[in-house]
Amino acid sequence: MEDLGFVLSWIFLVGLVFIQGNADPVEDKLALLEFVNNLPHSRSLNWNQSNSVCAYWTGVTCNEDKSRVTAVRLPGIGFNGPIPPYTISRLSALQVLSLRSNLISGNFPSDFANLKNLSLLYLQFNNFSGPLPLDFSVWKNLTIINLSNNGFNGSIPHSLSNLTQLAGLNLANNSLSGELPDLNLPRLQVLNVSNNDLNGTLPKSLERFPRSVFSGNNISFESVTPNMPPVFPPSSESYPKPKNSGRLGETALLAIIVAGGILGVVAFAFLILVCCLRRKREDMLSDKLQKGEMSPEKAISRSQDANNRLVFFEGCHYTFDLEDLLRASAEVLGKGTFGTAYKAILEDATTVVVKRLKDVSSGKRDFEQQMQVVGSIKHENVVELKAYYYSKDEKLMVYDYFSQGSVFALLHGKRGEDRTPLDWDTRLRIAIGAAIGIARIHLENGGKLVHGNIKSSNIFLNSKKYGCVSDVGLTTIMSSLAPPISRAAGYRAPEVTDTRKAAQPSDVYSFGVVLLELLTGKSPIHTTAGDEIVHLVRWVHSVVREEWTAEVFDLELMRYPNIEEEMVEMLQIAMSCVVRMPDQRPKMLEVVKMIENVRRLDSTENHPSPGNKSESLTPPQLVVGTESSTSSQ
Repeated sequence: MEDLGFVLSWIFLVGLVFIQGNADPVEDKLALLEFVNNLPHSRSLNWNQSNSVCAYWTGVTCNEDKSRVTAVRLPGIGFNGPIPPYTISRLSALQVLSLRSNLISGNFPSDFANLKNLSLLYLQFNNFSGPLPLDFSVWKNLTIINLSNNGFNGSIPHSLSNLTQLAGLNLANNSLSGELPDLNLPRLQVLNVSNNDLNGTLPKSLERFPRSVFSGNNISFESVTPNMPPVFPPSSESYPKPKNSGRLGETALLAIIVAGGILGVVAFAFLILVCCLRRKREDMLSDKLQKGEMSPEKAISRSQDANNRLVFFEGCHYTFDLEDLLRASAEVLGKGTFGTAYKAILEDATTVVVKRLKDVSSGKRDFEQQMQVVGSIKHENVVELKAYYYSKDEKLMVYDYFSQGSVFALLHGKRGEDRTPLDWDTRLRIAIGAAIGIARIHLENGGKLVHGNIKSSNIFLNSKKYGCVSDVGLTTIMSSLAPPISRAAGYRAPEVTDTRKAAQPSDVYSFGVVLLELLTGKSPIHTTAGDEIVHLVRWVHSVVREEWTAEVFDLELMRYPNIEEEMVEMLQIAMSCVVRMPDQRPKMLEVVKMIENVRRLDSTENHPSPGNKSESLTPPQLVVGTESSTSSQ
């Protein structure tokens, strides 16, 4: 019995250690739940009692042993109203707090004085009002404060000069008044107090900052050394003409030209040096200033309506805002019919695709209504629209990033010895997934939604390796495009003369071209060795008409045995989709059924695949329901 008691005690102790080692910071968790449950917000968060705070909660970071919450980053969640008292302030180990780009109102929370470890504070682009805290000395570790674009009033507290670690201070676009305090802070590198009601003379400690950061106030620069004028190469008008000479001698003229050239080179070199030094300084400060988060809001000026924010759709757990996107490192993925797509890597390593639209003809209301229709589509074979942005000058759409690239890149990119061919099974998955995705799109908006721009560069592989359709429903909000000569023309149905009036049968035609692309390995419009332009649909028609059907198929598919019958069936489906008369084309739901019949379960043993075909090619389902198939505008 003693041995049994010893074993049970040991098990209990081990279990207790295990539980403690994996426990959440209970008090911090309760504080955050009270905060989010008592502050209305438009975007959902995956915060609940059953999930681990440190492992799963969006926007929350813990310390190494997961005993305390150290960072809360929730920009653009749609918080509306004052911060509930005694919630955030209970996170006594908090070092980073970012609640920017919300609609938070009320005074600066007085109980934030409990956050003694706070280092980075971002509350910009909210509706805060009232005076700033009188005593900033309680936050001795603060290195960055951004309270810009709110309604704070009153004076700027002198206590800010006690923050010896402060590297960035942004109070721009508020209603602050009074004189600027003498902030003798040697580590302060970024300052912006523009567009307030400040007055008085600029303190000597702040003379090192450019005048632009004080603009929009009544600040006097009397004691400040005037800015040096720019250096320009002198012109001939800079030199008075000699009284006894109607024109300069050749030697004098040559000397002036040479001198001007030298000064021009010096001025240019000086400009380059200044730019390099500024870039170097920014790079050195990137860690402390979080890669420019304190930089002035150059992309969203006050005049451009700072209330224009990224609009996220329900269920999206991204925690970034427009500022983050504008600061993200960007790489051009491609320039398409309706705009340019960028791969954007944010500071927290989140990677998204941002589509920058061009030639949008619709107004804000119509644009937003169409985005709501598109954003309501939640299906595994439709690339989900996560967010959008609308302003007079910019229209953006945000999607998830697909690391494998588009079907066009997989199919046509890098053909050679080191290429990994796109096998037949993968092409089947692409076809059935894309067909289901398009059929799902056609059920939206009362069965009237049209994709309008189906092509292989707008189809990706989802996590299950099935086709997934992107760039949904843009034709109605864009300007009409002239019949293009580019590759996109090869996907366009012959009846489409105005892209805004594309219909569902034209989507079927475009999908048929994608099927031909998968079968032939050729682009919809390509050139031969003799520079002859070949239209894929016409070429396939001519080959089939001459009964050379085997010549149609991609040579890469010839290595796979026993798939000829399936390829011929798929070719017949493609040909039915690209018939000239729109009313003779099948509906997308019919196309889905035809493609599903191509792969029969009783013939799976004959196909080369790393597994049983009945398992590897189980197609996704086209879920149709009253609520999911339609959406109100």
